[in-house]
Amino acid sequence: MVDYALIGARIKAKRKESGVTQEKLAEQLAVSVGYISQLERGATKINLETLSKIAAATNSDLADFVGGASSQSCLYAQDEFSAYLSALNGKERALLLHQLKSYISFRDAENG
Repeated sequence: MVDYALIGARIKAKRKESGVTQEKLAEQLAVSVGYISQLERGATKINLETLSKIAAATNSDLADFVGGASSQSCLYAQDEFSAYLSALNGKERALLLHQLKSYISFRDAENG
């Protein structure tokens, strides 16, 4: 399963990093601003040709958008988790770790 919302969030982040507006990106791709908005929200599936054009417009690589975007991948959302985790202080990390351990214990007990 491909996480199109994750890909869309990455498109939005790369677009903003490169200083490209939705309007400019839509113009470069010859699509509507609404279509770009749908892609960024993950409401519309994207094909490789369009993703390749977005990569070129944002000076990015295709892998920047799709790496770890399959929920079946062991790397699924790893970059995003790392970014959020690095923004936490020690006390917040300890709390999150406790919650994660509790969740895993609950999940394991449910799966017997």
